[in-house]
Amino acid sequence: MINNRVEELCDLHTNLLNEDVQKIKEIVVNLPLIADLNKANVFIDCPTREGKHAIVVAEAAPTTANSVYKKPVVGKIAYEAFEPSVFFTLRTGKPMFLNRALTQEGKTVDQSVVPIKGSHNRVIGTLIMEKDISEQLISQNKMEALSEATETLSEILIGMTENKPIIPEVIEDALFFIDPSGKIIYSNPAATNLIEEIGERQSNIYYDLIHYFPSIKDILDNPEELIVEEVKIFGKIFQVKKIKLGQQEKPNGTFIILKNITELREKERELIVKSVAIREIHHRVKNNLQTVASLLRLQMRRGLPEESKVHFVESLNRISSIASVYEIILSSSSVDEVDIYSLIEKIGNMLVYEAEQDNKQIHMNYSGPQLLIHSSKAVSVALVINELIQNCVKHAFHHTSEGTIEVHFQQKDFEMVIDVIDNGVGYSLNAKPSLGLDIVRMMIEHDLSGQFKIERAEKGTIASVKFPIEKEAVHG
Repeated sequence: MINNRVEELCDLHTNLLNEDVQKIKEIVVNLPLIADLNKANVFIDCPTREGKHAIVVAEAAPTTANSVYKKPVVGKIAYEAFEPSVFFTLRTGKPMFLNRALTQEGKTVDQSVVPIKGSHNRVIGTLIMEKDISEQLISQNKMEALSEATETLSEILIGMTENKPIIPEVIEDALFFIDPSGKIIYSNPAATNLIEEIGERQSNIYYDLIHYFPSIKDILDNPEELIVEEVKIFGKIFQVKKIKLGQQEKPNGTFIILKNITELREKERELIVKSVAIREIHHRVKNNLQTVASLLRLQMRRGLPEESKVHFVESLNRISSIASVYEIILSSSSVDEVDIYSLIEKIGNMLVYEAEQDNKQIHMNYSGPQLLIHSSKAVSVALVINELIQNCVKHAFHHTSEGTIEVHFQQKDFEMVIDVIDNGVGYSLNAKPSLGLDIVRMMIEHDLSGQFKIERAEKGTIASVKFPIEKEAVHG
């Protein structure tokens, strides 16, 4: 039954030949004896078809000791990040003995790996033995902690006693451990590569750390136990972390971690430059719009035919509404987003103020969440709101000098819904088409990809706008 499972997994996941599978099956028969004899869990891993991973094709737990694993692992994929010794043996054909490892269930084990070879000395799999040493480590740590807790910590971390580093060899940051005099005791591969980048030979790695990086001398001389600073080293920017072990009067050594953040800082600088440029563009657009508005006002003061005055006022309001977008951007911390509540309120108050100049008392009510939208959409929304409120001011209150306009907006899923409601005379289906409503329809359909509806209410008119907003739009 077990051998059938082995054959099934090999056929499904590997490129092994029939003769290779037969050899694996012969070894599988003896796995229980090997497990009992060594008081350890034993496994057979074979390389998968694509060569990047391995598959566990067989296992045996000892009856003479507790099993390392609570759950079976046959059929599970083994990844190189978690099983470096297995992949070393698969690639080189060399055995690895008593290598300390951490299982996926969190137990520390001594792991030994030997190659299984087929014809022509090909590596067709690995025989793995894992012995649980977690309790042994706990007892050992407790005993050592009674004498020298901090010294034990440093020795475990760098594996000084057994030359078996627990620190991941794949860590991207350059990590050094130096003794109290500053001499390098340990360096991970990233640290070794960093030294080689500055032109030093690997064989000379055990100099004082300051020999390689003079610019971090002040950090090493600082008596503080924990320091994080940015330092320029050979034209690049590094974040330097210093972690001193032991007590002030009896230091055990110091960890120095160097992280290259040059690219990160360069991108931040580019973003700052871009933000300043965008803000400057917004500022110029706002100034240009205000200049055009000033020219229109100047023309109106110099005199206009009565029939032309209304068109100048409407154009002036449209320009002012667009300018409001850029005024809000420039007054906020965002470089390209607009608070829609502030935008609608600013436009509404501006139009009501002009209505008051014509002896009309119009009250504005606003309701809705604070929501940020992109400035490109905000310009279209500003024009739509301007036209709808202006339409109310112009047509809804012919027979009265007082009225109320309400603007409600809300987000439903990823759609924005805006309602402009007045308590005026009410919209007539026979009303003559206006330029304002044509602008609204054009903006909503073409720029906002939304829908527009205007209808008579029980008292007054309701104009509804609905358009999609980006998923990343956020509440303020």
